[in-house]
Amino acid sequence: MKKIIILGAGQVGYSLAEALGADGHEITVVDRDPRCLEVLRDDLGVRVVAGFAAHPPVLKAAGAEDAELLVAVTDSDEVNMMACQVASTLFNVETRIARARAEDYRRYPQLFARDAVPVDMLISPEEIVTTQIHRLIQHPGALQVLDFADGRVALVAVRAYHEGPLVGRELRRLRGSRPGVETRVAAIFRRDRPVRPDGDTVIEADDEVFFVAAKRNIRAVMSELRHLERPYRRVVIAGGGNIGRRLGETLGEGYHVKLIERDPARAALLAVDLPTEILVLEGDASDDRFLEEIGVEHADVFCAVTNDDQANIFAGMLAKRRGVRKVISLINRPSYVDLVQSGTIDIAISPQLVTVAALLAKVREGGTTAVHSLRRGAAEAIETVVYGDAQTSRVVDRAVADLELPGGTSIGALVRGDEVIIPHHDTVVRAGDHAILFLADAAQVPAVQRLFQPSPLFF
Repeated sequence: MKKIIILGAGQVGYSLAEALGADGHEITVVDRDPRCLEVLRDDLGVRVVAGFAAHPPVLKAAGAEDAELLVAVTDSDEVNMMACQVASTLFNVETRIARARAEDYRRYPQLFARDAVPVDMLISPEEIVTTQIHRLIQHPGALQVLDFADGRVALVAVRAYHEGPLVGRELRRLRGSRPGVETRVAAIFRRDRPVRPDGDTVIEADDEVFFVAAKRNIRAVMSELRHLERPYRRVVIAGGGNIGRRLGETLGEGYHVKLIERDPARAALLAVDLPTEILVLEGDASDDRFLEEIGVEHADVFCAVTNDDQANIFAGMLAKRRGVRKVISLINRPSYVDLVQSGTIDIAISPQLVTVAALLAKVREGGTTAVHSLRRGAAEAIETVVYGDAQTSRVVDRAVADLELPGGTSIGALVRGDEVIIPHHDTVVRAGDHAILFLADAAQVPAVQRLFQPSPLFF
């Protein structure tokens, strides 16, 4: 158990306090808004302190003198960085994490050295969201594409369609359907309920299927679950803020991109700064007539990434009605995600959930190196490094079938050096392996951590 201080009681702070509290840590949350703190205290039972996050007396009152971790996720980049400086200089807090939205700071990593602004991890929600959207555009038909082991392995979620070759057939046929292509179905969700996959499981139309494979094999596996969509080439981005700009820069080569920005000054700036092949349009993406004028019906993907949830939802609905193949909307309120993704919006992305997942990878004990939130936080996929030996570990030199994995947990892949291993029941786990695990129930995370953590005898 760690003593953790979270600065900022907004949506990210709330979600992080909830996740870390569930992991068994001692949490204190600091914010200037007493109402937000009262909600946190009543809902989660965490300790709260009212005050300015970077002020030394406030940090002292929050327990900075014996805290092991400080996570600064206020709305101000500058407050977050100053709080990390104060926590290090005055209270010697061991690990400090700060959220920074402004790209100008991230361009100079030397700013965050130990002898400068002592931030151990600088996290950018905009960068994470942009990467996630880019992966979805690269893999047409996927609901989620999550990288592990430095991009060698991916966990992909797809919806099985009626015409899919394996729909109505047993899952075991997936293994032999493509010689040389190894994959494992980590989980199936049917009408929002988890179905434990085994060889006898029959895939039904509309099942949400999560599979693990080497990244080079994603397209081959997807073709067994649904007819492959043709590659996306024409992309419309609604919103020229940090995410819209980043996404435009990322897609500059290989795609035909139109970016819509309603603010004239911002649109003019983007037209100058972005690559010339990106067409910047001044207008309102929530105006159906405007969408018709720009020919939105010819787009393969419509990405609504403004700061306004309602605008993103409405613009996405209009674009879908106009015939856009795939609509992706940014939804800042996690409670809205379920409501919109089950309707006209194809994929809803919550910056809060993806940010919390990135933070958890740094905070959690043991060898956890990556965490991805799935099913709106109900499930998780994690990457953990296997430490210890046969005497100090309950997993090293043991076959997968002999591991006491919690219910709903499966090992999707083992990465051993440059080798990606899709495990069978008799596959033996070795020290140094990177294990990619799927947890249908995120509440099982502490049990999984205990299983993979070596005993204190291991040094």
